Amino acid sequence: MKHKLAAVGFCCADVYEKLGKFYPTGNGVDWGVHLARMGLDVSVVSVVGTDDYGEKMKQALSAEGIDISHLRTEAGDTCKMMMDLKNGTDRVHLEEIEGVMADYALTKEEFDFVAGHTMLHTDLFGKVLHHLPAWKAAGVQIVMDFSVFSEDPEYHCEELFPYVDYAFLSYDGKKDEHIQQWIKTIQSYGPKLVVATMGELGGICFDGNTIYEYDIVPAEVVNTVGAGDSFIAGCTYGLLNGWDIPACLASGAKLASSVVSKFEPY
Repeated sequence: MKHKLAAVGFCCADVYEKLGKFYPTGNGVDWGVHLARMGLDVSVVSVVGTDDYGEKMKQALSAEGIDISHLRTEAGDTCKMMMDLKNGTDRVHLEEIEGVMADYALTKEEFDFVAGHTMLHTDLFGKVLHHLPAWKAAGVQIVMDFSVFSEDPEYHCEELFPYVDYAFLSYDGKKDEHIQQWIKTIQSYGPKLVVATMGELGGICFDGNTIYEYDIVPAEVVNTVGAGDSFIAGCTYGLLNGWDIPACLASGAKLASSVVSKFEPY
């Protein structure tokens, strides 16, 4: 079976004006670039503006072999995250310019396009969350990045968990009883797999039966931006290929290690 993957919702340009660099990004975009480089069919379904960044983002993603037929262009500014470096290496977010992402809403045709995919990736900020039940009912496997917000009552994540197949979250803590119980609670809502990533501590995963732990692959850290997205991509690749859970987690850790050792997010 030929898998078709869609990164749906939020995208932006990370702009380093002082360095003269920019990268098409967003959690799903980073995930999609990695998987496209692994040979999978990937689409990005989102919106860019009519500024130079919009066209450059389309060109860059197309050059990665990604289907941009549903990366819509609307009048206005592309969503941008203005970035800087502190002490030469530490990334600093200066300002978000939401631009055309502010009023983004899927059309019926775009919804149907996504529904024809094997799997989609989204996050809390892509303005597509109300579509998850229908995509789930259509048989699309849903990968979702909850970042650090899975326990934040503002985001009502418990309403989303039943429609997610593979839930990923970031946890700023140790592999303690709290996080072990929390991933079990999330999994009880319906996800096949819940993974909590913990930076240099590795992470843990629960499939309904067993808690698995994984460690990072050591690397000289240049940049941690994109580490989580690359981990999810590596893990996804294993899941799509039917690997066992330890192999999927190891794949994610290996890819994340390769990303933190370079400046680029993928």
